[in-house]
Amino acid sequence: MTTEIHKSAAPDHDDLAPSSSPARASHAAALRAGAVQSLGIAGFLLVLVLVFSASTPRFLTGDNLAGILASVAFIGVVALGQTVVIVGGGFDLSVAGVAPLSAVVFAQQVNDGRAVVVALLLALVAGAIVGTVNGLIVTKGGINPLITTLGMLSVSGGVAFTLVDGQSVPIENFSAGFMAETDLLWVPNQVWLFALAALALAFVLRFTVYGRSLYALGGNKEAARLAGMRTDALAISTYVASGTFAALGGVILASQLLAGDGNLGKDAALLSVAAVVLGGGSLLGGAGGALGTAAGVLVLGTLANGLTLMHVSTFYQQIATGVVLLVAVGFSQLRGAVSGGVR
Repeated sequence: MTTEIHKSAAPDHDDLAPSSSPARASHAAALRAGAVQSLGIAGFLLVLVLVFSASTPRFLTGDNLAGILASVAFIGVVALGQTVVIVGGGFDLSVAGVAPLSAVVFAQQVNDGRAVVVALLLALVAGAIVGTVNGLIVTKGGINPLITTLGMLSVSGGVAFTLVDGQSVPIENFSAGFMAETDLLWVPNQVWLFALAALALAFVLRFTVYGRSLYALGGNKEAARLAGMRTDALAISTYVASGTFAALGGVILASQLLAGDGNLGKDAALLSVAAVVLGGGSLLGGAGGALGTAAGVLVLGTLANGLTLMHVSTFYQQIATGVVLLVAVGFSQLRGAVSGGVR
């Protein structure tokens, strides 16, 4: 047994990679479970579409469907970053502070005369910095991810308000609204960005060494460490990815509204976690995927849109979202118990 561990821990070209066959088996099992969950959530999405189509004639129209896609692009991008963290066994509530912070940074930089691309990059850097701090506190400080990211939610959100003195900052350069433009097939650019990001992340998680490493890390951190993986570096990278995706989401909102505001994206934490869990992610780590998360985002967006068209109060919509999340978490826990118990 000891000999096998030492062999698997032998250095190779990439010491982040799980070289043992158990790690690969864990990765394959996670992908199979995620595929099954994705099919289930796709079926649920189809049911929602059928129900709302029968309930209101306005639901199944081109404009309304395009509106759903545009409305979920922000939370979809944020949820992709949340997927990376949750697959790796972490949790990130700070996305609800990073999104408004990056929106404010983007707006201010554009108004200061910087090119839109430069302002976008600076906003992403702000998100990556918050993610790096999260990762260092969790891995080196040993503080629970929930407490760490909750604290950073307050810090980053407070910085966003401080930068603008609690005011909304209108963006003076109209070219900054590029995300809401419909340059290709009359679909807003933010929707294409979300779709491309989901496909890219799905490829990374499924076919790359880094992706296999994340599933191994989330599945069993100690086993991953014994297999020779740099678990702290991997964990930090997941928070950096989450912060960067959340910052991109904030830029989407700022571009959409042509304004930066500390109140933007306040529900990003709850909705992003809900989307990941709906799409097959497990709060225990080691499960989930980008395409499943995208399906979960579409379920949340379709549910909100359909209930709005049916003139259901927003208060009841919040209740419906909470119920869906509880059911998804319950199913996730049951699936974890059936497949091997609590990690």
